[in-house]
Amino acid sequence: MSEQRTQWDLGRFVQTLDYFEAIPVVSWFQKMFQPRPNPQPTIDNRVLFDFSNPATDLQNTWGALDDVVMGGASDSGVRLENGVAVFSGNVSIANSGGFASIRTRNFDPAIDLSTFTGIELRVKGDGNRYKFLVRDDDGWDSIGYSHSFDTVADEWITVQIPFAQLVPVFRAKTVSNAKSIGADHIRSFQLMLSKFEYDGALNPRFNPGSFRLEIASIAAY
Repeated sequence: MSEQRTQWDLGRFVQTLDYFEAIPVVSWFQKMFQPRPNPQPTIDNRVLFDFSNPATDLQNTWGALDDVVMGGASDSGVRLENGVAVFSGNVSIANSGGFASIRTRNFDPAIDLSTFTGIELRVKGDGNRYKFLVRDDDGWDSIGYSHSFDTVADEWITVQIPFAQLVPVFRAKTVSNAKSIGADHIRSFQLMLSKFEYDGALNPRFNPGSFRLEIASIAAY
């Protein structure tokens, strides 16, 4: 994976920060004069997101968060298609990048999952290894609690992620002194394809280029 350089997309960088309300002054004005719906999944028979429901508000809940925020050139998005959410795009190692992701805007109020063991995903992938991250803090650049999982190309699988086994990370580096995740106040979810695992180790199943992950549901178990 040799170093590549390509033109940085400043416009997409600004759009990302705007969507996640990561620019303090702009965020304040948005909340005052252009308020957005607060993402707030409801727990219906354990299910938090049922993407077979056409009323699912992807536009105001899930947004792309790619390595453009660090100068990279990866490009991804999420859409509803045939009863599933499709996370797809192109992940590039240009400009020292190498990750694409989708993340929810902060749940407001936070959701309480303290009576559950963890999160369950129903997904169909392309053979890549992905990450699922959970945050209990509303900060833009805060510690995430991560779990890596392998997909089987073109096969539906169920992935169970116990809260107790989540790995606290900050920018793909493990945080050894981090507290356990506060399952009683979950603020956001994130799905990611990255060339890195943790602490500089490479994802052994990573391939740059196009990718596709279908998500049928996200539930508590």
